[in-house]
Amino acid sequence: MFDHEMREAAERVLVACRKHKLKVVTAESCTGGLVAATLTAIAGSSDVVERGFVTYANEAKREMLGVPWDALLGHGAVSEPVARAMAAGALARSQADISVSVTGVAGPGGGTEDKPVGLVHLAAVRSGHEAIAERHVFPGDRDAVRRFSVLTALVMLASLAER
Repeated sequence: MFDHEMREAAERVLVACRKHKLKVVTAESCTGGLVAATLTAIAGSSDVVERGFVTYANEAKREMLGVPWDALLGHGAVSEPVARAMAAGALARSQADISVSVTGVAGPGGGTEDKPVGLVHLAAVRSGHEAIAERHVFPGDRDAVRRFSVLTALVMLASLAER
């Protein structure tokens, strides 16, 4: 189900988090929980993975993560402000130390000129540290966009864990 590269990226996150005694929370939209699923595919990950939020709808982002309506309405669900708010909200609504969020247009439909299929915004934050955010336009079909998104989210988590 999870390829070698995904499993290796998840292992790196788990090792880094264990080393620094960090718990992880995820906030996912276009990946539908795949970041959390990739982490939990590794046996023993329960000592690191605290919880995951799948907030596909705007209302879920608002209710579960506290994403402000002005961010959703002003920038759209697929935007850096929303990704940042998702990551911050997940951290605030969990017992975790580090969070990552993913929001994007996985396709095949739903893309626009301003927000094409493959556009993904990610954010990650560790308690007491500055948040990081990334914008990508990933190539390929829906599965490829989601896979690239998961790999990028895992790299971001590992990077923050090592800070």
